[in-house]
Amino acid sequence: MRKSRAKKRPLVPDTKYNDIMVTRFVNMMMLDGKKSVAFKCFYDALEQVEKMAKENGYEVWKKALNNVMPGVEVRSRRIGGATFQIPTEIRPDRKISVGMKWLIGYARKRNGKSMAYKLAQEIVAASKGEGAAVKKKDDTHRMAEANKAFSHFRV
Repeated sequence: MRKSRAKKRPLVPDTKYNDIMVTRFVNMMMLDGKKSVAFKCFYDALEQVEKMAKENGYEVWKKALNNVMPGVEVRSRRIGGATFQIPTEIRPDRKISVGMKWLIGYARKRNGKSMAYKLAQEIVAASKGEGAAVKKKDDTHRMAEANKAFSHFRV
């Protein structure tokens, strides 16, 4: 028998913007438990976003995150020896975390000097509807659309 589900731990909002989403983003970005380094990197990135976009960096980041969050995804399911890609709706909590993972992952893959600079570039690109993270979202939606015929296999 499976154990009960782990309880969701409450997150402390960040000090600058008083937002839990920022803390969540920084927690995903953090490496080796160095949270203060991750916060500094994030805040530096938002400052650079303000210089690049000439808008409020926090608002641009929120817009970028909304542009990256997918609405549907495909899940593999074996039925009678064949594997089908079945499109499924994403629950809101997962939608946010997937969007954050894509934004951070593609920022890391960019070439540039610092993580703050790379993250700033990815945020600005995503807020305009461009960039690798937005392309990933579009590809995911396209794949779900292509496999719409198998949606009756949904669990």
